[in-house]
Amino acid sequence: MRPQKSITRRAMLATAFPACLAAQASRSRPKAKPLPSAGEFVRFTDPTTETYVVRLTSLKSSSLLPSAANRFVSLKDRNILFSSDRGGRMSPFQLDLRTGAVRQIADTAKLSPLSLCLDPKERWLYFLDDGHLQRLELAKRQTPETVQDNVSHFSIARSGAVFFVSAGKLQRLESSASAVLASGASQTCLAQPGGKGCLFTREISAVEREFWYAADGVVKPVRLAKGAVSDPFWTPDGQSLIFLRDVATPNVTLAEIHEVGLDGTGEHCVAPTSQFASFSPNFDGTVFVGASRSKAQPNVVLLLRSAKREMTLCQHHSSRPAAVSPVFSPDARRVYFQSDEEGKPAIYSVNVELLVEPYADSGEV
Repeated sequence: MRPQKSITRRAMLATAFPACLAAQASRSRPKAKPLPSAGEFVRFTDPTTETYVVRLTSLKSSSLLPSAANRFVSLKDRNILFSSDRGGRMSPFQLDLRTGAVRQIADTAKLSPLSLCLDPKERWLYFLDDGHLQRLELAKRQTPETVQDNVSHFSIARSGAVFFVSAGKLQRLESSASAVLASGASQTCLAQPGGKGCLFTREISAVEREFWYAADGVVKPVRLAKGAVSDPFWTPDGQSLIFLRDVATPNVTLAEIHEVGLDGTGEHCVAPTSQFASFSPNFDGTVFVGASRSKAQPNVVLLLRSAKREMTLCQHHSSRPAAVSPVFSPDARRVYFQSDEEGKPAIYSVNVELLVEPYADSGEV
């Protein structure tokens, strides 16, 4: 039975148990539309939830999603960017979500698969190839141009500025002028929404790290979190950071979503999780999607922030749960993730528009 129109989908998530939601969604889902005749799409029913899941890429080659914090799904052009070795070595590809057609975007020597990222206007594709930060104008299909050499990580700000890590230094590049913001940077830089700052990390050990914030006008970087932390994301206003933290207990290590503010607000737990190994938020941070590392329940899961309740979307059965990297589309109508359950890594999609309020604007998120 469909919910009454006066009850929103978020209210459903907040008031019903996950098992009930799964059954309700199964009963109320519309008849599946035919898949494109071209391309590699394969639809199947998840054995746990009976949800429709679509495998978007072939199992003949490895296909990998970019970092969940990057922009790689275009609503305007209805395509998704990914990396694949189908041509012999890892290269960037574009998948048309309407037709299923796949095309190679550029030839690369040593592509970093996680690095693919669209600029806010979706005109340029940025990526790392053998330590060179390159960009390609998608409409013209020309040879990529080098933006900066000796780069290990980068992030594109809404203003078009490029933050990057080179030789341990976090730098900001805009209008051909660069400035060093911090030293000792090792991994992950993430541009602040609506601001001139950037998150970066400093490694402590193989499993522990520190999250730091640096910006123009800030005298010295500010440490935001330390320990077994991962998967950082800015809140939409750019004033807080949300991330995963592993919390050790006498019997088991728990995974929790935490938040810390730039205004000095102390770190606090947003919600416990069913052992998330990776996660990402929707456009306004009210719903999270995560990949559980539980061997008994290796699932992709929705978690509602306000109610702190979970709902299983489907199984992932990946040998590396942290690499499942589930992410919402910019309009929150679909979830994309990757898994090697069927052999080689492939990209999958699940429709969630019956469960999560979609974002009405297809512009910048």
